[in-house]
Amino acid sequence: MKLALIGFGYWGPNYARVLHDLAGVKLTVVCDRSADRLAQLRARYPAVEAVQDVNDVLGRRDVDAVVVATPASTHGDVVRAALKSGRHVLVEKPMALDAASCDALCDLADSAGRVLMVGYTFLYNAGVRKMKECMAPDAFGQAYYLHATRTNLGPIRQDVSAVWDLAPHDVAIFNYLLDERPQWASAIGTRVLRNDRDDIAFATLGYKNDVVGNIHVSWADPNKVREVVAVGSRRRVVFNDLNDVECVRVFERGVSATDVTADSFGEFKLLVRDGDIISPKIEPSEPLKTQCMAFVDAVTTGRRPLADGRFGGHVIRALAAIEKSMRSCGAAVEV
Repeated sequence: MKLALIGFGYWGPNYARVLHDLAGVKLTVVCDRSADRLAQLRARYPAVEAVQDVNDVLGRRDVDAVVVATPASTHGDVVRAALKSGRHVLVEKPMALDAASCDALCDLADSAGRVLMVGYTFLYNAGVRKMKECMAPDAFGQAYYLHATRTNLGPIRQDVSAVWDLAPHDVAIFNYLLDERPQWASAIGTRVLRNDRDDIAFATLGYKNDVVGNIHVSWADPNKVREVVAVGSRRRVVFNDLNDVECVRVFERGVSATDVTADSFGEFKLLVRDGDIISPKIEPSEPLKTQCMAFVDAVTTGRRPLADGRFGGHVIRALAAIEKSMRSCGAAVEV
């Protein structure tokens, strides 16, 4: 299977490394507008052709599929051109910056019979998958809420806000863990780095059965955090992407209301569950490689990938609602 990579900037070199070494795949050409970046590419991968114009990629006959890792604001146009040229596409998140464009791209992929997949790498993270396994209803009980923190000092994007840069990961993780889509969003943000885009945001998503998911993202926090917490009636599950030893911890502790009749007005009964703290074994793997393998599998077998275009569109709808709520000082917005 012959692949092209469009974009060799911040994340592109990681894709180039994985695709170059992936069995059954040949990285034939890489495109980037920067001559300096292409010089770096030639030094690392002299057998891979380097071009500066996207049309020089899409006009080739030795390209079956395209990986798009350009700036977020360009994704929609590049994906549309790649699909129209008959190529399967794996695009970094977000697929586009509005829901209508996402729907149009999905319809185009469906009509052309091509795979359109979005690079939500954390869905292919072994820790996140273990977290979902630990949230099986029998063990987890009733889902109460989720909380995600994604902070660091930058990197500051020039074309999107911190919400559009960081929050897509956590919206995708929430949707994956709950097998649901949010119904409403409420959010506030601020600009402390003198940008014209919000660099800090606090967002809450509302799911079915009164489950809420809270997200905190920031480009201005000196403490780097990559954590997702899920709390249920029977246990609490924590995913810490920065902890290589115990990236998932399960607290067999929870609390739920009982059906026991209260003795007097204002009283209630609670059932408290107290148990062990478990660190399940997780086999090491590279999420980006797993994601790329899933893309290749979808192209060769026709199986719909986990993070297909429709999944990506649902994430974009949530982000758009978050952004609209921020403009309204936190008013709840329907997704």
